[in-house]
Amino acid sequence: MSTITLPQTGTWALDPTHTQIVVVARHMMVSKVRGSFKDFTGSIQVGDTPLTSSVEVTIDAAGIDTGTTDRDNHLRSPDFLDVAAYPTITFKSTIVEQDGSDFKVTGDLTIKGITKPITLDLEYGGIAVDPWGNEKAVFSAHGSFDREDWGLGWNVALETGGWLVSKEFKIEIEAQAVRA
Repeated sequence: MSTITLPQTGTWALDPTHTQIVVVARHMMVSKVRGSFKDFTGSIQVGDTPLTSSVEVTIDAAGIDTGTTDRDNHLRSPDFLDVAAYPTITFKSTIVEQDGSDFKVTGDLTIKGITKPITLDLEYGGIAVDPWGNEKAVFSAHGSFDREDWGLGWNVALETGGWLVSKEFKIEIEAQAVRA
C-alpha cells in the first residue's frame, strides 16, 4: 500500500467556483443529457487517515441546469425533484474505504425525503497551490444510482421499446476544497 499525503487535518470547504456536481441520464436510450447543480455547500473533514475522513454536501435542488429551461422546469416539478416540497438534496458519508490507491466513499443520499446509501469511487488528486498561494485539495468522484429508488419514477415508454429517460443516473463530481 502506497503512502498518501493528505491535506492538513481539519475542515475543508468545497470551492463552488471550482467544483462541479453533474448528473448524467440517457435520453431515448441513446444520447446522454447532463445536468449540473449550481448552488451547493459542502465540507470535507480530513482525518488523520483517509479512513477517518468524511464529507457532507447540501445541494439546492432548484439549481439544476441542463441548458434547457423546459427540461429544467420539468426536473424541478413533482415528476422528479419536487423542489417546492423538497428544496435540498443531501449526501453525508458513513464510511471511507481504501484498496491500494483506490478509494470508495459510501454515504446517505437524500432526495425527495428518501434516504438510501450510495457508494462513489473516489480519487484524491493531491494538493495544488494556485497562483495566489491558496492550497486546494483536489478530488474526483463518480458512481450511479437507480433514480426510481429515490421516487424519481416519471417516464414515457418509447414505441420502439425502452424508455424516454434511463433509470440509471450517473454522478460525476470534480471538486476543489479550501481550508476552512
